[in-house]
Amino acid sequence: MASVIYKIKRWLRSPQGTQARARAQRLARDPRTRARVRGMMRGRRRH
Repeated sequence: MASVIYKIKRWLRSPQGTQARARAQRLARDPRTRARVRGMMRGRRRH
């Protein structure tokens, strides 16, 4: 039986995983996303 980590690694190498990783990296560079995350980490939730 494949471990969860193995399945995640395999998914990340798939086309869908590659797209998801690229989107996550784009969002991480976006200043608005960073500000929203900082606000959530402080306990303030803005939607």
